[in-house]
Amino acid sequence: MEIPLPAVLWRRWAALATALSAVGFDDVWTVGERGAHHDDHGGNWAHLVLIDGGRAVLYGYDHEYSATVDADPPVDVLAGAPEWLPWDELEQQASEDQLGYVHWHDGTAWGCAPYDEADGLAQTAGPVLDHAAAAGELYDFVVQWADLEPADDADEARIRAAGEALLDAAERQSVDESVLRAYPGGRLIEAGLAVAAAGGISPGGTLPVILAGQRPPRRRVRRLSDREHRRLVWDAMQRATELDRPLPPPTPAMDDLVRWVRGRAPQGDGRCSLLFWASASGASEEDGEFPPRVGEDEDSLTVFSSAVDLVHAVRADEADPRAGAWLFLRVETTATGAAIDRRYDSWPDWWLDNGISGPGRDELAEEMAGRAEPWRPRWTALLDSEVAFGD
Repeated sequence: MEIPLPAVLWRRWAALATALSAVGFDDVWTVGERGAHHDDHGGNWAHLVLIDGGRAVLYGYDHEYSATVDADPPVDVLAGAPEWLPWDELEQQASEDQLGYVHWHDGTAWGCAPYDEADGLAQTAGPVLDHAAAAGELYDFVVQWADLEPADDADEARIRAAGEALLDAAERQSVDESVLRAYPGGRLIEAGLAVAAAGGISPGGTLPVILAGQRPPRRRVRRLSDREHRRLVWDAMQRATELDRPLPPPTPAMDDLVRWVRGRAPQGDGRCSLLFWASASGASEEDGEFPPRVGEDEDSLTVFSSAVDLVHAVRADEADPRAGAWLFLRVETTATGAAIDRRYDSWPDWWLDNGISGPGRDELAEEMAGRAEPWRPRWTALLDSEVAFGD
């Protein structure tokens, strides 16, 4: 996607911030000394900074569309970036996997790191990348945010013309009270004028510029993708052995689970197997030799949910305040008995490793954080996010 010149981007941004502030929303599109910012308050954002020497940097993140963050192998969106960027801010966002793109303008042209993945630029900064998109956003502010539906085609044309007039005034740095009073829905004129002044688009205004940054002598770069990091942990779990711990005492919750499993025997002879991994926040089932039966008139998700509830109840009852709770559980029943296999510290050979189904690093870290020594296996050290980065 082609990116306009930095000054054009900024003035459109300031026009949107001015209009929306006048409508009554001052924390979505903003401009000021620290740059221009867009935050949809849903985890997606964009930021533009003008830097001395006619330079600029545009960066942001979209939790759904910034595929660069989860790319495998990892993508370094700061690869080849120039010395003068605001490195402290960019590195902080990158270290938290919150940096989907960085585009820099050196005074002549825009540049960015080489990658093919979607980066979220269009989704977070789209309204300022194109004049028609900015005009459409200004129209939406009136209709959707100020709740002023046009009465007819002429009224719609009036709203659109007012938005175009605001964009034109922003480009000429001449946004004043008359421009804002002509913009429908802009009831907070003083608030809008204050934003226009902060953004340098009112008469006599100048666009805010910051000093150039300095590249750190060393920086952290993601070397492992999230999938590779998870793979590293899972491989270590498969090589691990169980630590010495006492078996949990019998509980009513386990009795309930055994009865449920036996009652779901696919052949009606009591033989049934239930395989689960579970954490405080998640769970997943895997088919054993005799998976639980789902009746023709039953919904499989409802049956799975009932099993999850029982498994979580067992896990909570059996958890030890120091030694923690199990991660994997296998219950195999016959007509008269049951075999229970729990794994607290290792990956059992009866749980399929398909690269997808298994406890995530966050879930494992949550469990291990609650354990006291010596019930933290050695592979716990691999959960640290620092493992995925290198200098």
